[in-house]
Amino acid sequence: MDDTLIREVTIQRTFDAPRDAVWAAWTDGEQLERWFMPHGFTVPECTVDPRPGGRLHLRVRGPDGAEMSNDGLFEEVDPPQRLVMTTTAFEGRLEVRNTITFEDADGGTELTLHAQVVKAAPDLAAALAGMEEGWLQSFEKLDAVLTGGEVDIMSRAVVASRLLDAPRQAVWAAYTDPEQLERWWAPPGHTIETQQIDVRPGGIWRSTLRGPHGEFEQRITYLTLQEPQVLAYLYGDPDQPGHAFTLVELAEQGGKTTVTVTIHFSSAEERRGMVEHGAQAGLEGALDRVAAYVSEHR
Repeated sequence: MDDTLIREVTIQRTFDAPRDAVWAAWTDGEQLERWFMPHGFTVPECTVDPRPGGRLHLRVRGPDGAEMSNDGLFEEVDPPQRLVMTTTAFEGRLEVRNTITFEDADGGTELTLHAQVVKAAPDLAAALAGMEEGWLQSFEKLDAVLTGGEVDIMSRAVVASRLLDAPRQAVWAAYTDPEQLERWWAPPGHTIETQQIDVRPGGIWRSTLRGPHGEFEQRITYLTLQEPQVLAYLYGDPDQPGHAFTLVELAEQGGKTTVTVTIHFSSAEERRGMVEHGAQAGLEGALDRVAAYVSEHR
């Protein structure tokens, strides 16, 4: 496997539900259909046989209406404390071994997921970079299933929006053209030097940000590019704290463009810490800079 591909993801979450209920949500087909995919995806069909050697089959429908199969094989089934299953997707080109443990936690359940990539085609770098975020979104849906509440998509996010005085295609170019990125990305008093940039799904932008307080290495892994309306990327090193899933949405409005940027951190606790260290202010500042840039160069 290519060294740039993400190989492992570990996520720990505590759910406000007893362990038997959380276990059932993983092994009952009707419940799996309600949560076992990220936001925007549905599961019209699910069959599950939760025993060693038993199989899992899901027919998954994406936001664009396209359908695909996700299949799995149960290796270990030890209710209600340990579940090991291998899942395959992308017509067998991706295989992941998932180990899920369930522990009692003050009336709730502490769940730990460890997903280890067994096999992945090189062109799946974007899917793997988004694997953690996909599970985090699924867990938001799982929490709603277990509590009977609404899906909370903002508990670990910061968001900001601007109306830019430029057509959407020009704003898209500002976010995706390497030369233009370097003209507005760096905050005032800083410079940016690009070592590598490949603006495509799975491509990486590595750069060095220099300012009054020293140097900072930046890494962005591009996940989705739907020109000219949606750009998604993973900011930061996925193996280090502070990495975040970023969604940039561009909406045309009478020759101008509304830009909405949502940054999702790995947990609500991490979001609080990042906001205390200026995440919201940093996001607002970035929108101010891109607004000034496109207005000047329209």
